Amino acid sequence: MRQNPSFAMTDVAELRRLVGLHPWATLVSSTEDGLVASHYAVLLDDDRDDLTIVGHVGKPDDLIHGLGSRELLVVIQGPHGYISPSWYGDAASVPTWNFVSVHLSGVPELLSTEENLAVLDRLVAHFESRKADPRLMWEAPNDAAFIERLERGTVGFRLTPTRVVAKRKLSQNKTSEVVESVIAELSGDGPYASAELAAEMRRAADARTRP
Repeated sequence: MRQNPSFAMTDVAELRRLVGLHPWATLVSSTEDGLVASHYAVLLDDDRDDLTIVGHVGKPDDLIHGLGSRELLVVIQGPHGYISPSWYGDAASVPTWNFVSVHLSGVPELLSTEENLAVLDRLVAHFESRKADPRLMWEAPNDAAFIERLERGTVGFRLTPTRVVAKRKLSQNKTSEVVESVIAELSGDGPYASAELAAEMRRAADARTRP
């Protein structure tokens, strides 16, 4: 990802917030057969306060990626959306795309059976917790034999990134008036409205003006 210093994100707390809000990740590896990519949910390691993540892949994706033996790139895509040049007023301009993205790279550690079961359990609990009647992994009709078979079909991993590249491109190179115009359009009901992207732009704009 091409980096621009004015768009760079380095605050670990902000990066953790984005990873926590956007757990659906793209996993990319460079192999002898070329680039391969898979898509899985990841979570921040709750025993750490850095950008370490945990997750799993289904077999044989572990072999396809060479999981544990070569570098893995994990791409977290945050809020993003189309920005019309008409939102800039009468100034000469072209369309663009505002976005927030985090790239975490490193060689992942493979988890033991017990650790993998704990991650699978936590993944289910994390997403089911938003429901009024959550269906947790160890609850009936699931039984221990079913869960053990499930675990054997997966490989868990923990990735402590050795390289982090994060970018927040949210019209920081525009005037405050233009930024407010873009936020207003994203907050509206037009074809490119995005309340999530508008909220992320508001958060970034407020941070820039905070003493």
